[in-house]
Amino acid sequence: MTSAATEALINQFGLADSVVDEASVANSVSRFREQNITLPTFAQLADPRIIDPSRTAGVDKNDADARNLWRVHWYNDLDGKRVDVPDYVVLTREFTGIDSPIIVAFGDRFPMITAHKVLAAYSCLAPRVVTGQFDPTRHRAIWPSTGNYARGGIAISRIMASRGVAILPAGMSQERFDWLDQWCANPAQDVIKTVGTESNVKEIYDACNELAKDPGNFVFNQFCEFGNHIGHYEVTGRALGHVFEHASAAIGRPGLRLAAFTCATGSAGTIAAGDRLKEEYGTKIVAVEALECPTMLENGFGEHNIQGIGDKHIPLIHNVINTDVVVGISDHATDELDVLFNTAAGRAYLADRKGFSPALIEALGHFGFSSICNVLAAIKTAKLLGLGADDAIVTIATDGAAMYPSSRGKTISRRFGDDFTEVDAAAVFGEHLANVTTDATLECTARDRNRIFNLGYYTWVEQQSTPFELFEARRGQQFWKGLRRYLGVWDEMITEFNARVAVGS
Repeated sequence: MTSAATEALINQFGLADSVVDEASVANSVSRFREQNITLPTFAQLADPRIIDPSRTAGVDKNDADARNLWRVHWYNDLDGKRVDVPDYVVLTREFTGIDSPIIVAFGDRFPMITAHKVLAAYSCLAPRVVTGQFDPTRHRAIWPSTGNYARGGIAISRIMASRGVAILPAGMSQERFDWLDQWCANPAQDVIKTVGTESNVKEIYDACNELAKDPGNFVFNQFCEFGNHIGHYEVTGRALGHVFEHASAAIGRPGLRLAAFTCATGSAGTIAAGDRLKEEYGTKIVAVEALECPTMLENGFGEHNIQGIGDKHIPLIHNVINTDVVVGISDHATDELDVLFNTAAGRAYLADRKGFSPALIEALGHFGFSSICNVLAAIKTAKLLGLGADDAIVTIATDGAAMYPSSRGKTISRRFGDDFTEVDAAAVFGEHLANVTTDATLECTARDRNRIFNLGYYTWVEQQSTPFELFEARRGQQFWKGLRRYLGVWDEMITEFNARVAVGS
């Protein structure tokens, strides 16, 4: 690889494997020692059993406390207590209409932001700190996002004793902005609202490029930070494998096959867990997008409300050539099912008319928009691939319904005349759950994968000045497998960094 491509990998995309700036590391060591901050390794986040429980003793999981860095993993319950297996729910035929069990891991158990995107933020920032690329004493951390990643970045920045700036579209849910108002020391300056909604990622990039002109700003672009991919490959991939193994035993199907993993692409960080699941279980990787903006399916455009799955481009960290299926889900379905799952009339219908258990109905309240999207995609995938009772599908609930009351109110007003009834509930269930079809699906051929891969050229080479050689290198699986080595390298550097913090050198 040319020097230009290598330099881009290290500086632009976060793949340094040694100390780049010793003075910055020394500044971070001093700051962290003053603030009593230590960093967990990726191995510890992947297997929290090796974390000393005293690390988080007496700390509320939502406090702005550096000890909550040690909770940035899947093994928390709702109260922040460590559990032996990540919390999940198994959706069966009574709910899904298919024989294949759908196993859903809950992301709202993560600390501070009640969404798993805080893991992505940590995975991007921690390596930059220990390699000396980011200096909390002089840099502002810029977090571009359509919502949860920006919140995760603000949380991680704050408890790492540095200043964070959130950039997100003005049309995102009010609950996101309410959270940012509480966590940012100066929201007027540190929350930048760009034009549009979920579909306006290009405008976020433009704002980042303007801020990057100031050397005091450090942009953590989740769409091209390979730490995002690597962290999810290791931490989320291992957690989902553990969930699958536990669920197989719990439902009495030891021969169950992990047939598919469905994941809305968003920044393409979480879908990296599919690479690990494919290696270990032969799992098919299903990339999910909004039907109203069918980028992978149709080279399309548009606008949608499945908040958290930005579109109109292919993220640089998406291992497209390893993707097996693409599924489109309409925001009409996710908006209305959110209302069904989280209103009195909707829950009464699910209990009285459908006979769903209180436990299942309660679990549905932990499905945000993209979570519902992932579940619908799992149902479509089962029907498309002809999966049966011996084939499981695993997915995640990125965040919970608590992040969307303001959006829910708009849906009720716009589509149900301000009064959602049990009759409406029956219609919503019938349209969006009882009759899921295989429309807007694609089993990828080699030609399909190359077409989708090529879509990234305009964004990354022409707009964002990614070296063409690096862009093309991503077409081969050896590039992605080569990223695994950074896990061991970064963990060693984190351990050494913590030792320096402890002795103050």
